[in-house]
Amino acid sequence: MDQAGIGPRIADARKLAGLTQDGLALLVPCSKSLVSQVERGSKPATPWLIAAVARALHVDVTELTGQPYRGSTGRADRVHASVPAIRVALNYWDVSPELEAEPRELDLLRDDVRKVSALLDRIDYVELGKRLPGLIEELSAVLHSSEGAKRRTVAEMLMHAFVAAKSVAYRLGYVDLTSVAVDRATQAARETDRPELLAYSAEERSQVFFASAAYRAGLTFLNEAHQRFDSLISDSEPGLAIAGSMHLRSAIMAARMHPSRATAWEHLSVAREYASRIGRDTNHYGLSFGPSNVRIHEIAAAIELEDPDEALRRNEGFAPSRTLSPERSSHHYIDLARVQLMAGKHDRALDSLKRANRLSPQHTAYHPMARETVTGLLRAHTRIPEPLRSLARRVQMTTST
Repeated sequence: MDQAGIGPRIADARKLAGLTQDGLALLVPCSKSLVSQVERGSKPATPWLIAAVARALHVDVTELTGQPYRGSTGRADRVHASVPAIRVALNYWDVSPELEAEPRELDLLRDDVRKVSALLDRIDYVELGKRLPGLIEELSAVLHSSEGAKRRTVAEMLMHAFVAAKSVAYRLGYVDLTSVAVDRATQAARETDRPELLAYSAEERSQVFFASAAYRAGLTFLNEAHQRFDSLISDSEPGLAIAGSMHLRSAIMAARMHPSRATAWEHLSVAREYASRIGRDTNHYGLSFGPSNVRIHEIAAAIELEDPDEALRRNEGFAPSRTLSPERSSHHYIDLARVQLMAGKHDRALDSLKRANRLSPQHTAYHPMARETVTGLLRAHTRIPEPLRSLARRVQMTTST
């Protein structure tokens, strides 16, 4: 059960490195006051600060966030039950698995890939864990016995299964597994001989840089991907959605680097242009892209730049489109709760977290910033109101007050 929050973990890691708060502040760099406020829990840690502290102390980001968040009972921990099997399944890219039965027909396998994509949109880790290992092994077996057009078709299906495995690993905090799954997805995309899918795999690979907080390297990678793919794919709606999604990722990475404030808004401007050319919210290859998601990222960028007034201004009168996936909408409300807590609007922050939880309970429960915001709200109350207590229980945090 996690009740410490990120601040105390930063303090523990700092002390283990033999540093004072002044010393850590010099390395980040930031003010000693910020380090002190975060460590004692009076100010939530931001992704930018977590990343900077991790680099300064030479530790993994997950050591500070506390991921993966494990439950104390089998039922509470069941979202993690499939991780060992997913690890094994990812080994079959260049080694054919020995299946107990013949693989199913392609139409049945394709139907399973669609079901996995739907589970990914609504973030159901438990059901994804039940389906993914066997599906990856089955598709891997078919790939090894196929040639020509059939092999390219199976490679595309396998790419989507690998992306789903990457998403599970990323959301649960398994950084090493995230890297392996992305590498497999990229290899599968190359087998398809389709630039659009290579661009899509590059967009997905960018999450590795988020997972390890390597924002500068990630921005360089995405800039190279833009130069390589944008002109090849931007004449189709799916291609525009992929290129636009890469610009949204670039914007958040730039915002988390702080000195790149202008760069963040430049990427958002390009993404807004691409969304305008499409003219509606779309979902190609599981990517939510269109005017709604661009607006969500504009709000998120302002939050990452620690400009709560701008973030709240851009959120005025906005609600995520019902066509957006539960994962995308819940992420918006998690971000909104962060900025509302930052602005001292505690009741609104709680309402936003409750909405995120209704949209996607598992996504909210395992999101580091959702948990950090719950921790901040708990510390902001002398007496914890029952709605907050209930939410804290749902994200497996104790409430002793």
